[in-house]
Amino acid sequence: MSAADPVTEPGPLTHRRVLRIAAPVVVSNATIPLLGIVDTAVVGQIGDPVPIGAVGLGAVILTSIYWAFGFLRMGTVGLAAQAIGARDAGEVAALLTRVLMIGAGAGLALILLQVPLFAAALWLAPASAEVEALVATYVTIRVFSAPAAIAIYGITGWLIAQERTGAVLALQLFQNGLNIAVSAILVLGLDLGVAGVAWGTFVAEWCGLALGLWLCRAAFGVPAWRDRARVLDRVQLGRMARVNVDILIRSLLLLAAFTSFMFLASDFGDVTLAANQVLIQFVYVTSYAMDGFAFAAEALVGQAAGARARAGLRRAAILTSRWGLGAAGLMALLFLLGGGAIIDLMTTAPGVREAARDYLPWMVLGPLAGWASWMLDGIFIGATRTRDMRNMMAVSFAGYAVLVALLVPSLGNHGLWAALVGFFVLRGVTLAFRYPALERATG
Repeated sequence: MSAADPVTEPGPLTHRRVLRIAAPVVVSNATIPLLGIVDTAVVGQIGDPVPIGAVGLGAVILTSIYWAFGFLRMGTVGLAAQAIGARDAGEVAALLTRVLMIGAGAGLALILLQVPLFAAALWLAPASAEVEALVATYVTIRVFSAPAAIAIYGITGWLIAQERTGAVLALQLFQNGLNIAVSAILVLGLDLGVAGVAWGTFVAEWCGLALGLWLCRAAFGVPAWRDRARVLDRVQLGRMARVNVDILIRSLLLLAAFTSFMFLASDFGDVTLAANQVLIQFVYVTSYAMDGFAFAAEALVGQAAGARARAGLRRAAILTSRWGLGAAGLMALLFLLGGGAIIDLMTTAPGVREAARDYLPWMVLGPLAGWASWMLDGIFIGATRTRDMRNMMAVSFAGYAVLVALLVPSLGNHGLWAALVGFFVLRGVTLAFRYPALERATG
């Protein structure tokens, strides 16, 4: 896909095409932890632990709130990819306008509701009076870039649908790089402390939105982007709402599973809790690696679904899943051979290291157990079969709860990890059960 035409003929579906989509996403995901590390390092130069804690807590609060709008990226990929497959340039352009409207509306709502939202967040995660005062400074500045931050979710999905993941990588690197540079100048050069870090992110998010709009400039050459009747079409708005609500419910259930996992781990003592915190990073790293191929599935399956090409959809699903399986196998091998060294890099506490090694086999099993669920998520997002995603996640979450009840009392933390890995398997099995219906709905 080119920047000049949002519905350019993409060419044959090949391994090279899959890798062209996936590789920039993997690189982009590798930069995600960098920003938090640099922000912490910059504010850490002040020499006071209070600002470090304030930036960390403030970032968690805003990230958690923005995370709720992650559905905008996933829903936009499927809808835009299908419009591209159907060769409907008008709908592709109108969809971008809807995404920007959602970003503006949701961001404005957060700005207006910031006082009760942030008060509730600090009630749930209380800190010292000094930390809370600096958190208030941090979030009060950053919330005014909420419209940009949320809109970028949708822009990212719109670009992925066109297989323009190189543009997504450029956007990520630009935004993070600018954030780091501005924060360093304001904190280290002008001594603005926590406020400097917040202003750095504020500037980066608005400038990121500007770059994102430039990357999407092809849409603004299609008159439909400003056609009020087309943009506000009730059928399309209703479909977009259903897709996004389904994805939101599915994502909340997924979050509930991971949150409950950490809460339950606290019952086994501080050392086991710390070991689980170290090991859960293996799961996150795996998801970052798998995202590239899952995103490829979203774009390619979505385009095939829009073109009503059942054979193309099946080929997209198989080809991306094979690459996903290869990535999962490599991650499992990495954890098998180097898991102990990774644990040692993440913690120096002897007890935590020993406990983490006891549960390391679950990390080796995790990527292979979760492969199908990650890839099928991408396939179902591309096909916008979000009701199935929502329903199968509910079934899987119920199964996870049963596994926890059965295994944890007798097996302790091993039972907890077995339940989480079982949850991965259940997600894959239940979505696989619904896959034939997805194919039948195409063509």
